[in-house]
Amino acid sequence: MAGISSITPSSDSTGHSTVSSNDIKPWIKGFARIGYISRGIVYMLIGALAFMAAFGIGGSMSDSSGAFAAVASKPFGEVLLWLLGIGLTGIVLWCLILVINDPEHVKNGGKSMFRRLANLITGLAYGSLTYNAIAIAMHAKGSGSGSGSKQTLSAKLLAQPFGQWIVGIVGIAIIGFALYEIHQAYSEKYTNQFKRHEMTNKEWELGRKTGKLGLYSRGIVFLLIGYFFIQTAITADPDKTKGLDGALSKIAQQPFGQWLLGIVAVGLFLYGVFQILQGKNRHMSIY
Repeated sequence: MAGISSITPSSDSTGHSTVSSNDIKPWIKGFARIGYISRGIVYMLIGALAFMAAFGIGGSMSDSSGAFAAVASKPFGEVLLWLLGIGLTGIVLWCLILVINDPEHVKNGGKSMFRRLANLITGLAYGSLTYNAIAIAMHAKGSGSGSGSKQTLSAKLLAQPFGQWIVGIVGIAIIGFALYEIHQAYSEKYTNQFKRHEMTNKEWELGRKTGKLGLYSRGIVFLLIGYFFIQTAITADPDKTKGLDGALSKIAQQPFGQWLLGIVAVGLFLYGVFQILQGKNRHMSIY
């Protein structure tokens, strides 16, 4: 692949084959780091808007499209959206690299395939996010809700043969991803992605704590989104499908919803901080 030089395997202390981070061109690693930082900014915007909505000081319970629309309405907002859109392509590029080159050189074929598939889905998702940012910056797309787009997607899936089963499988997959995020938060395995030796103690602790709270919050939100897809599968009603904004609204409707939404919003904001720290400190090697 362009940007990755010929790979010369070496062995670590366990005897597993490894690849030096020097096998990746510096510009690709730099672009990927910008992508993580851009993703962090998006989540900080979503979290801030949701927190403001929870306590009635403005803001909205929106997804990324709503956050982009809020940015676009500010002075120089379209310029910022262009920068975010271009920056997010770094995540797409990095995911593509991880799909082609198994990031952990896992011997277990099934586990390796799962990682590649997860990176492919992530890359496609952030490709769509990049398109949304640039389209809104170009006035090519309005500020419609993310739930609306999810409903359109579920309606198309329901129209296919075995459509309800497909939507149900999508819902189960989303719930599986949510549980994975929660497990990552509980086990703190996400800290393995940090270059610990290059971080100060304060930066390390900030990355560990923001990652834990952020992943828990994302896990809760994705559990709700998966639940909405399963409800759609059971009822064959695409209106049951909700996106991130719908999940946040559902949280707000619960007892003490204002406080619950505020806590989740803070968690999403902290997830954004975690992503920015990842952009600065993440391992960018294929090993």
